[in-house]
Amino acid sequence: MDVTVENVVRTFGRTPALHGVSLNIESGELVALLGPSGSGKTTLLRILAGLDVPTFGRVLFDGEDALRLTVQQRNVGLVFQNYALFRHMNVVDNIGFGLRVRPWARRPSRKEIRNRALELLDLVQLSGLEKRYPSQLSGGQRQRVAFARALAIEPRVLLLDEPFGALDAKVRRDLRRWLLEIHNKTGHTTVFVTHDQEEALELADRVVVMSEGRIEQIGTPDEIYDAPNSPFVFSFIGESSVLPVQVEHGKVWLDGKPLDLAPGDVPDGSAQLFLRPHDVDVIDDEAGAISGEVKVLRRHAGLRRVDLDVGAERKRVEIELPADLNLNPARSIAFRPRRYRLYPISQALDS
Repeated sequence: MDVTVENVVRTFGRTPALHGVSLNIESGELVALLGPSGSGKTTLLRILAGLDVPTFGRVLFDGEDALRLTVQQRNVGLVFQNYALFRHMNVVDNIGFGLRVRPWARRPSRKEIRNRALELLDLVQLSGLEKRYPSQLSGGQRQRVAFARALAIEPRVLLLDEPFGALDAKVRRDLRRWLLEIHNKTGHTTVFVTHDQEEALELADRVVVMSEGRIEQIGTPDEIYDAPNSPFVFSFIGESSVLPVQVEHGKVWLDGKPLDLAPGDVPDGSAQLFLRPHDVDVIDDEAGAISGEVKVLRRHAGLRRVDLDVGAERKRVEIELPADLNLNPARSIAFRPRRYRLYPISQALDS
């Protein structure tokens, strides 16, 4: 099912939560709403679910005005961070709940409901646990039951609100892979809210980066990570460092020293240079390079993270180097970014 959001505004009293948000989600897409707390992503999800209404704007499901439909008529599957399972019901009854409460004319028989629940238990890899209660399940198992319950009603769209937020890191990684497998099997249009950049980049077909009730950028994970369109997106997606520079006559300058970096279409004036720890090369010649004094060394899996003080303002920059590289604090090293982004200072302030 296609989902269209047109110029949606949501205010709470005088407090704006969404500022004219527009978004098109194609049938079968897995879309992540990504942003920090207060960015408006959960408000947008609640509007899609029918749990909230916009102050202005439209929401369309396959061209139909969804705002005229009740929550039941929208037929969306919802999965929350806290599972929201019924503690007094066993697993099979939890999964079949949405079918049992349908109007009589649309309600399947008890046998059909049970068979549907058992099929979904097999899909979510929990066969044999149908008689257990939520208290007898692990966090990861409870979330799988919550997914099965959402799928039982054969939803037009699946909405997930921080579905893995309450789980530990290993379980989150396992369930992310599992969710992708489920999505590929079922093909549901799926929208999920997360503040976890790794989660969004790993799972989503497209990522919608939000900040302060606005959409900053929409794109594939590669587009969002490799070509961020603003300082906010660059700094929020992945790890980064930033240095104040000047652009003059087609050159980039740091503390009066020209760098071997192309300014692109950035106009002359003050700018900010953004770079990622792993996108640098250490070089012997400081000419045209960025140099800094080693302050902190940290082992990071098979690599070494190095904190440098750079420039007259002694800005802290983090770079990533091979673990066997012999470095000592107070040593000066030079490096050149392989990939970077320059933003005019005016754009950085707007972000």
